[in-house]
Amino acid sequence: MSLIVADMSMSVDGFIAGLDDAVGPLFEWYANGEVGFRFPGDGRQALVTEASAGHLAEMVARLGALICGRRLYDRTGGWGGSHPAGVPVFVVTHEAPETAPQGATPLHFVTDGVPSAVAQATTVAGERMVVVASPTIAQQCLDAGLLDAIQVSLVPVLLGAGIPFFQNLQRSPVMLEDPEVIEGRRVTHLRYRVRR
Repeated sequence: MSLIVADMSMSVDGFIAGLDDAVGPLFEWYANGEVGFRFPGDGRQALVTEASAGHLAEMVARLGALICGRRLYDRTGGWGGSHPAGVPVFVVTHEAPETAPQGATPLHFVTDGVPSAVAQATTVAGERMVVVASPTIAQQCLDAGLLDAIQVSLVPVLLGAGIPFFQNLQRSPVMLEDPEVIEGRRVTHLRYRVRR
């Protein structure tokens, strides 16, 4: 059975992007090391530390599908049809776009809600992990009891304002297990299992 994991880079004060959707310093860790990591979906290369490269390699090896929201899809232009992770992407939206970019990534538009997106993504992923890469979708998964773990690449910056990773949870507090910790340079990768 697939693990459903929310995964985002986040500032110390809890934001995954600025008010203008820009990630700015939150993604600097992708270019502050000596070890090359090539993303399988689009061939883009990051230069990270050995620890961060190991973290990324494990993620890609375990990944079977990705779920995101329409805002991220629109913001990235649908990744030009080729998502860096190289796995099928399920976009939760009220209305599917009339056209979508053609590329290496199978894009699926889910118009009947987050539980349906999770069900479809887990079917495609099989035993592999499903990553939720949008804060609103991650919150909905958590509220519905569908989220198994939260991964945070914690970046030592205070944005002061922006888009929070978790906000307005319907059920709280949500207890998490103790973190697994991987220390990179200018980033700490944390993985928390959601306590059932």
